[in-house]
Order: sequence, then structure tokens, then C-alpha cells
Amino acid sequence: MIGFIIGIVIVLAILGFVIVTYNDMIRLRNAVKNSFAQIDTQLQRRFDLIPNLVETVKGFAVHEKELLENVTASRSGYMNAGSNEEKLAMSNQLTSTLKSLFAVAENYPQLKADTNFLKLQDELSVTEEKVAYSRQFYNDAVTIYNNRVQMFPANLIAGMFGFKEEALFDAAEAAEEAPQVRF
Repeated sequence: MIGFIIGIVIVLAILGFVIVTYNDMIRLRNAVKNSFAQIDTQLQRRFDLIPNLVETVKGFAVHEKELLENVTASRSGYMNAGSNEEKLAMSNQLTSTLKSLFAVAENYPQLKADTNFLKLQDELSVTEEKVAYSRQFYNDAVTIYNNRVQMFPANLIAGMFGFKEEALFDAAEAAEEAPQVRF
């Protein structure tokens, strides 16, 4: 009889552990999804500003057609990306392209003095700060989630229920280099 009771207590303890661990992993996975959605929201704000920025620059930098096309192509690439990894890669590409655009703008004094351009540049700067913060928050959420998925004994529950590691946001390789401006 005592053995039966001990057996039931052990089974209930294991079942309780599985339930608590499973629910914790769901909570962490949802935090990762939410944090990526925050990046997506900030990037959408940035993408909404880009057509206005391109139109403003077009009037001043007519011979910078290739750069303006790259900005537009990067924006479209993000909008058409399917997975989070593709979206993050396209975001890196767009960030690099925008840096080049602002570097080129330095060579156009009239453009630098244009109030529309300055306002758009300021809005993009604020948005870039929000994107950076959102990326940091995303990486924090992914790290917590991945630790839970990988660490024993929660990794046993993760394997049983199909929880997979999430990818961290990595800065673009080109982010360490200054943009090249050519005329």
C-alpha cells in the first residue's frame, strides 16, 4: 500500500514537472514571437518612411539611380521575405543600403538643408534606435528560450513536444565596415 502511494506521488510529481515545463516553454516561445513582432513593427515604420526619403533624394541626386534602386529593392525584398531569418537578412541589407544613402547625401549640400530630408532623416534615426532596441530584446528572449530548450531536464520535454531552437539576430557582416561612397 505504501509503495502504491509512493508510486502515485512520483507519477504526479513527474506529471507536474512536465506540465510546468511545457507551459514555461510555451510562454518563452510566445515571448520570442512577440519580440520578433516588435522588430517587424519598427521595420514596417522604417519601410513606410523609405518611399518619401527616396523621392526627396531623387530630386537632388539624379545620378544616384543605382543606389535608390537598391534601397527600393531591399525594401521589397523584406516585404516578400517568408521566414524570420530571411526578414532579418533583408533588414541587414536595407540598413547597409540606407547607410550608403546617407553617406551620399553628405555630398549634396542642398539636400542636407532640405527640411523634408532632415525630417525624414531624423525619423529614420529614431526608428533605427527602436529597431536596435527591439533586436536586443529579441536576442534576449531567444537566448532565454534556447537555454530552456537545451538544458537538462527541460530538453527532454522540449524534444518530446517538438520545441526547436530559434535563431539569434546577427548583425550584418558589412555592419562593421563604413559604407563606400563612389562617384
